[in-house]
Amino acid sequence: MAQKTSITVAYGDGIGPEIMDATLRILEAAGAQLEKEVIDIGEKVYTRGVKNGIEPTAWDSLRRTRVFLKAPITTPQGGGYVSLNVTTRKALGMYANVRPCQAYYPFVATTHPQMDLIIIRENEEDLYAGIEYRQTEQVYQCLKIISRPGCEKIIRYAFEYARAYGRKKVTCFSKDNIMKMTDGLFHRVFDEIGTEYPDLQKEHFIIDIGAALVADRPERFDVIVTLNLYGDILSDIAAQVAGSVGMGGSSNIGDHCAMFEAIHGSAPDIAGKGIANPSGLLQGAILMLVHIGQPDVATRVQHAWLRTIEDGIHTGDIYKEGVSRQRVGTMAFADAVIERLGQEPQHFKTVHYDNSQAGTTVQSVKSQTRPRQHKELVGVDIFVDWPEGTAQQFGDIVSQFDAHPLKLLMVSNRGVKVYPDGMPETFCSDQWRCRFMHEQGSGTPIRKEQISHLLMRFHEAGLDTTKLENLYTFDGAPGYSLGQGE
Repeated sequence: MAQKTSITVAYGDGIGPEIMDATLRILEAAGAQLEKEVIDIGEKVYTRGVKNGIEPTAWDSLRRTRVFLKAPITTPQGGGYVSLNVTTRKALGMYANVRPCQAYYPFVATTHPQMDLIIIRENEEDLYAGIEYRQTEQVYQCLKIISRPGCEKIIRYAFEYARAYGRKKVTCFSKDNIMKMTDGLFHRVFDEIGTEYPDLQKEHFIIDIGAALVADRPERFDVIVTLNLYGDILSDIAAQVAGSVGMGGSSNIGDHCAMFEAIHGSAPDIAGKGIANPSGLLQGAILMLVHIGQPDVATRVQHAWLRTIEDGIHTGDIYKEGVSRQRVGTMAFADAVIERLGQEPQHFKTVHYDNSQAGTTVQSVKSQTRPRQHKELVGVDIFVDWPEGTAQQFGDIVSQFDAHPLKLLMVSNRGVKVYPDGMPETFCSDQWRCRFMHEQGSGTPIRKEQISHLLMRFHEAGLDTTKLENLYTFDGAPGYSLGQGE
């Protein structure tokens, strides 16, 4: 008998225990060689005062098994509770979220019966870094964090995944026409790495028109790679376009650990009724079987599941008169899949997973060491909470604070230049950004103590500075964006 693979299992909240029981029954009947370690996560842990929803001892199991099969959980609202999903992905370095989105027409209603795409989403950075501040009475801020190593890992993973699974094209989605530095970096890295994969087609779309095309013509896409927030939104859109969010599973892949789950939530409104569809978690479990090197079992389960869908044995969420043959509950659906183990689908294409697709072969390459660029301090943005007057009045005050070699270049509000020569129609909040730059031709480099001296001028004038951003060039190229209208 093959050696068993240890996995960590969490039954979750709401419908989680029901669909996990059904999924594990199918895997066992199919011959999966698994040694399960069960941990508590979610609501019951949150209510014990653990803010991230997972006991410290549970991390030991995850580090030991390196494979996590997780049912949906409920995150309490408010009270400082944080998302366990985000915590787990980031703490264990699971940088790649992979979501297959396939149509199961005509058994699951969709207007796109040929849809079959993969969305690969960066999982650790972007706005999901969760760095937020309230800086004034009116203004809140969320930082968008994008790193070159993060871009390189997820983009290379997408190309390697496409090769391993016989895909033909990789499409990058970003918004680099607006966010030229952060999203611009993602697009540039995509173009750089893409040259190493001449066998694959490559293209790029701005996220807004790209998302519209996914909703309207998803058949034109194969593998999509994108940033964290875009990928989160896009994958749910794609799952719904395919027919049902409840049918989708996903994997979260890192160099040290992997997590597999359904993409839907814990659905507490139907918990305990025995009617939940276990398909999403089962699809996640199939991805897990491929990852841990049990592709034959994954193929066997996927074929039986497809045959069950074809035979019209459907849970209530996808049941439709005239298409479905029998409406069943959670465990009856699992029994139907088990009965069909060893059968192949008749309508859908057969699938054949193999060991070349195991998670050990789809790995990122370490970020290449690059020569350090020459970094020079050339200015500073000072943010001020000032609710009392107009842009002209504020600009006239701070223009008196020039401290050689620093000179006021502009004042902006919500990113728009308002001084000097601002537009009277521009709406202003109570947060102002004052940009001081190196005086041209001074020949004197900026020192940090000069910025400190400039800050003292603000404080002596009774102005409330809320933050500052040093402005640098890297090999002479600006490391900061211009103000709108600058």
